[in-house]
Amino acid sequence: MAEIKNYTLNFGPQHPAAHGVLRLVLELDGEVIQRADPHIGLLHRATEKLAEQKTYLQSVPYMDRLDYVSMMCNEHAYVMAIEKLLGLEVPLRAQYIRVMFDEITRILNHLMWLGAHALDVGAMGPFLYAFRDREDLFDCYEAVSGARMHAAYYRPGGVYRDLPDAMPQHKQSPIKSAKTIKELNENRQGSLLDFIEDFTRRFPTYVDEYETLLTDNRIWKQRTVGIGVVSPEDALAMGFSGAMLRGSGIAWDLRKKQPYEVYDLMDFDIPIGTNGDCYDRYLVRIEELRQSNRIIKQCVEWLRNNPGPVITDNRKVAPPSRVDMKTNMESLIHHFKLFTEGFHVPPGEAYSAVEHPKGEFGVYLISDGANKPYRMKLRAPDYAHLASLDEMARGHMIADAVTIIGTQDIVFGSIDR
Repeated sequence: MAEIKNYTLNFGPQHPAAHGVLRLVLELDGEVIQRADPHIGLLHRATEKLAEQKTYLQSVPYMDRLDYVSMMCNEHAYVMAIEKLLGLEVPLRAQYIRVMFDEITRILNHLMWLGAHALDVGAMGPFLYAFRDREDLFDCYEAVSGARMHAAYYRPGGVYRDLPDAMPQHKQSPIKSAKTIKELNENRQGSLLDFIEDFTRRFPTYVDEYETLLTDNRIWKQRTVGIGVVSPEDALAMGFSGAMLRGSGIAWDLRKKQPYEVYDLMDFDIPIGTNGDCYDRYLVRIEELRQSNRIIKQCVEWLRNNPGPVITDNRKVAPPSRVDMKTNMESLIHHFKLFTEGFHVPPGEAYSAVEHPKGEFGVYLISDGANKPYRMKLRAPDYAHLASLDEMARGHMIADAVTIIGTQDIVFGSIDR
C-alpha cells in the first residue's frame, strides 16, 4: 500500500475557481479534505469606513462596487436605509421600477453564477450562453443609467430618472454586415419597456436550454448530487439566507416574509429544495430565474399604463429638474446645496435589508444629524456562506471544494467590505 501523506495546500488566490481573491488553505489526507480555512482580506475596500467621509448621496456608487454582479440590489438596501431615517415616501412608479431592476439584477447574478459554476465543474457551454443573455440586460442598465455595470441609478426618494422612450441602436460597423446590424436592432425599435418585454418572451426558452445542458446531464449530477449537504438546522445555525437556505428546504424569502416596495402586489413562487446539496441549490436558482421573469413581466405591464413621478418632490433630498434649475433661483440654490453639502439626516439608526440574489443583504446606518453617516455596517450574505466552507467541505475530495465554492455563489467585493 502506498503511504498516504498529509498535505497543506493553498487553493488560490490565483486559482481561477477561487472567484477573485479567496486564499483557501486546505489540510488534506491524500485527496480528502480534513479542514478548509478561508483567508480573506486580499481585496479590502474599506467601504464602511469610506462612507463616513462621504455625503449620503456620494456613497451610492460605492454600493455598486460591493457585490459587483448584483449592482442595483446593493444600492437598493442602502437607499432604503436612508429613506427609513428620513421618513421619505417613494412614488409608486419608482417602487415598480426598483422591483423590476432588482429582478433584472437577480437574473444577471444567477446567469453569472450558472456560467461560472458550470465552468468550474467542467462545462464550457453554459458560460458562453449565459454571457450572451447578460448582454441584453446590461443594455437595459445602460439605457437607463448610462453605465453597463455600475449604474448608481437608485436615489434616496426614488430613481435617478424615468425609463427612456428609445433604446440605443447598433451602429454600422466594418466587421458586421448591414443585414446583421438590422437583425441586432430588430427588437430595439421601441422603448426600453418594449425591449424588456421582448426579453421576457425569449428568456424562458433560454432557461430551457440551460436545463437541457445540465439538469439531467450525468456528469453534472455526479459532481453535484450529495455534495456539500447542509441540513435545515445547520443552514439556520450558520446564518444562511437566499438560495443557500432555501436549497435546504426552508421557505424564507424577504420578498414574501417582510415585503418591501411593491413585492406584496406581485404574483410569484418561492422555490425550495429537499436535500440541501449542490444539485438542489442549482435547481432552486434555475427556478428563481423563471420567477424573476414573471415579476418583470408584471412590472412592465403596470409601468406601461401608469405614468407618474419617479423621485420624491422633497427638494431637500432630491434635485429639481434641469429646466427648473436653470430658470428658478430657489431651485438653483437647492441644486447647489444638495450637490455640495448633501442633505442632513435626523439622528437615529436604521437597518434595511433586501432579498439580494445571494441572500439577505442588509445596511445598518447610524446618523448623528450630519450630512454623512456616523457609522455604516453592511451585512453581506456570501460572508456567512463562506464561513461555512469548512463545515461543507470536510470529508469531500479536492475537486468537490471547487463545486462547493461554486454553489455558494461567492463574490469578494462584498465579503472584503
